Amino acid sequence: MYTSRIAGMGKFVPDNVVTNDDLAEMMDTNDAWIQERTGIKERRHILKEDDNTTATMGVKAATIALERAGVDKNDVDLIVFATLSPDYYFPGCGVQVQDLMGIHTCPALDVRNQCSGFIYGLSVADQFIKTGMYKNILVIGSENHSGGLDFTTRGRSVSVIFGDGAGAALLTRSEKSGHGILSTHLHSEGQHALELSLKGPSTEYWVPAIMKDDPQEDIPYFPYMNGQFVFKNAVTRFSEVIMEGLQANQMQVSDIDMLIPHQANLRISQFIQKKFQLSDDQVYNNIQRYGNTTAASIPIALTEAWEEGKIKEGDRVVLAAFGSGFTWGSAIIKW
Repeated sequence: MYTSRIAGMGKFVPDNVVTNDDLAEMMDTNDAWIQERTGIKERRHILKEDDNTTATMGVKAATIALERAGVDKNDVDLIVFATLSPDYYFPGCGVQVQDLMGIHTCPALDVRNQCSGFIYGLSVADQFIKTGMYKNILVIGSENHSGGLDFTTRGRSVSVIFGDGAGAALLTRSEKSGHGILSTHLHSEGQHALELSLKGPSTEYWVPAIMKDDPQEDIPYFPYMNGQFVFKNAVTRFSEVIMEGLQANQMQVSDIDMLIPHQANLRISQFIQKKFQLSDDQVYNNIQRYGNTTAASIPIALTEAWEEGKIKEGDRVVLAAFGSGFTWGSAIIKW
């Protein structure tokens, strides 16, 4: 059986930096309030005059990943694109990437698992490679949150958290056992789906209904999050799915060289770090600079950790995510 390994990583974030003080000019909030609750100091937002979209940011991150992997774009066998903020309701961003990059008519798959999207996409790609069906797979996570947030005091509990950006990985076939992606572990619990959700636009709340609504009313086309409930579930599921991955590979917490959690909230990461008694050198966080970039957060953080020399060949890397759905997952990697 083949194994899959990450041969190249890339990231892209818009140039436009939005600080907490910038947000305080739009809504009733302040830097101390945001940092205390989330750990975020700034994030990146797309400007209307930029040429950045969810798809084009994904292309920029994917291009870097391919270059670093030394793989030609026409050797890509499959594109897996994870996002909750596609450029269009349909089609998905995967086919846009194929077109924008000039890749041959390879299949493109869109993943809608929000904060867990990259790990779900990684797992799908890993299975395709392990079966021998494909050799090179692009896995992309990209988000344009700023285009759909409520930047008034009404929406501050959600809008201060999210940022824009993209990350990508090129997975390739390997015949070397005991390294690469060792295992992935996926879960969902749909009974809590509406605790972190965006109800419209949807087929239940379509464009005519949106157009006639009073924008001052409690409209369903901005994201909703039951913050405390999500936090409590997140810390539980993070712990469970990390341990599940370690046990599946006969590993201990002490074997972790680098844990990269989904960048949802710095307090969640710190809770997990303390529970597992990991040092600062064993956990990578960049939510302070980028906010929560949902499906893009893990590949952005993984790319940065590798670029900074914090992940080296032979290191045991653990990825973990929890988000809307609820969905959660982990990946255990021998770099």
